[in-house]
Amino acid sequence: MGMNTLKAQQVMDLYPGKIPGAKAVPATYKELERINDGKVTGLSKVSHPTLTLYQPDPAKANGTAVIICPGGGYSGLAVAHEGEEVGRKFAEIGVTAFVLKYRLPSDSIMVDKSFGPLQDAEQAIYVVRKSAAKWKIDPAKIGIMGFSAGGHLASSLTVHYGDVKIENAEKLSLRPDFAVLLYPVISFISSPHVGSKNNLIGKDGSEAQKEYFSNERHVDAHTPKTFLVHANDDKAVPVENSILFNQAMVKNKVPVETHLYQGGGHGFGLHNKTTSDEWFEHLVNWMKSNGLLK
Repeated sequence: MGMNTLKAQQVMDLYPGKIPGAKAVPATYKELERINDGKVTGLSKVSHPTLTLYQPDPAKANGTAVIICPGGGYSGLAVAHEGEEVGRKFAEIGVTAFVLKYRLPSDSIMVDKSFGPLQDAEQAIYVVRKSAAKWKIDPAKIGIMGFSAGGHLASSLTVHYGDVKIENAEKLSLRPDFAVLLYPVISFISSPHVGSKNNLIGKDGSEAQKEYFSNERHVDAHTPKTFLVHANDDKAVPVENSILFNQAMVKNKVPVETHLYQGGGHGFGLHNKTTSDEWFEHLVNWMKSNGLLK
């Protein structure tokens, strides 16, 4: 089967009906696309959340799934190099991938903008777990992945999955089984990425909000095993974010693997151009050693 089999098979609405906590979207509030070389590379003003499915060749499928949260500082979504390209890469190794187009925090479309993205991440894992059989997914092998601010969203789910913000009549667990965090925003207190923080909780966000969204402070023995990648010279999101999360995981005896590159800066997606090393190969090895690619 050629590469054509890996194009996105399906784009689904994230919510079957009304979105809990959403306000009516003003007519003037329109999703904007950033286009490079005829390709949509970024989105902003997202008010209509979706999941885009990338399915592996059935002969290769191993039952593992991953939900991918692109970055963009909670003001945009880098849907190409931190979304679609990554979804295809997972499908190639037999993993069913879903790119989450999550709503970007805004008072004009949400009652509490600080919880809009987390709610969408919870809904994504709910949908994937609920429909696991349909997509031949093992409901105990569903991971969350995020880049930059998407890494903040993914790590928020790994520590706050019990704080349910969606309709969940079946009481399904919203806990991811593993997490993959690329140059993630982790803390709103230590070395924060100010842009992400301000976009999510506002410039005047309370101490309680900063504490809640400083995810390193909420790691416990039940936090899912995690794989982290960061560059030491990241000028946007300081490497301390990943180091703090790694330390918290070790302290709580949760399996964690962290790769810190000498160079690479921020936002390199799958390709850190400063090295011939491929972090995705390390991720594959980590997934194998954790029984996720059987």
